[in-house]
Amino acid sequence: MSKSAQSIYPVVWYQDKVRLIDQTRLPGEYNVVEISRYEDLAQAIKTMIVRGAPAIGVAAAYGMYLGAREIKTENRSLFISELEKIAQFLRETRPTAVNLSWATARMLKAAYETVGDIPTLKATLLATAQKIQQEDLETCQAIGQHGLTVLPENPAKLNILTHCNTGSLATAGYGTALGVIRAAWSTDRLARVYADETRPRLQGAKLTAWECVQENIPVTVITDNMAAHCLQQGMIHAVIVGADRITANGDTANKIGTYSLAIVAQYHNIPFFVAAPLSTIDFSLSDGSQIPIEQRNPVEIYQIGETVICPRGVEYYNPAFDVTPASLITGIITEKGTVKPQDLITLKPA
Repeated sequence: MSKSAQSIYPVVWYQDKVRLIDQTRLPGEYNVVEISRYEDLAQAIKTMIVRGAPAIGVAAAYGMYLGAREIKTENRSLFISELEKIAQFLRETRPTAVNLSWATARMLKAAYETVGDIPTLKATLLATAQKIQQEDLETCQAIGQHGLTVLPENPAKLNILTHCNTGSLATAGYGTALGVIRAAWSTDRLARVYADETRPRLQGAKLTAWECVQENIPVTVITDNMAAHCLQQGMIHAVIVGADRITANGDTANKIGTYSLAIVAQYHNIPFFVAAPLSTIDFSLSDGSQIPIEQRNPVEIYQIGETVICPRGVEYYNPAFDVTPASLITGIITEKGTVKPQDLITLKPA
């Protein structure tokens, strides 16, 4: 099934249910799951049916409404108390992606500030979730346009390397780093995308490549340990990645393997950009050492499909993310423009 950029929406509110593209089934099968309970939505986040920090935030916002819909009380204080429990339950599914906690906090704030009866509060929560989704789509489109202004001027058409998936599937429907790449493609600035396969979940090989194929964007998948060779050979003109959490000093948590890519890019004097919405910036954390790193099931390492690829008796270490120091980042591309990591604090909301 071919999907254009405009029709790839990983999270959709339809007929009082959340519809999610099951990203665990791509690229072999395009499947949509329907969810009507917040516990099931939390499980979908945890099992990576939906993934990507912005998309997780949108899904969690709808999860808050699904949970609110199940609260059976007309007492405002009790309603808020139950809603806070639902928010905490959702936050615990993926601890690294700050958009999840940002979205649940925004939903709680909407509930706190809404005057009226319980049906009014529930209606406000649904409207807020829909607003979060629409804002993210607009934000990603702005990131794409701002990213165009900082891409290298030479050559005229660029080869851009990216890691993991930061496209429509990871957001409300356009993309952060892949949004910049889409903008470059639409303005004839892109020659080719190089997509790291992104072990162990293979988001680059499965998802980024799939999105590019849908739009006829030239894409080459490489294994993660080929990236340094490609930069050494002069095949790459810029590296653009996404982020799951950025601290006040510009340190950035992203999919495991990003840190090593940044080191190699700096060594070869290749610009290394992070593309992310302001909601991904956690100004409460001063540096990357404070970011919680999610540890995932080792089965992701030792098994591909139904095939076990490692011998019995070995141990495993499976952090989902690493932290790239701000000193390795050329610029952070946001919906408000591109800044150097040390200037990130200028974007802090008043």
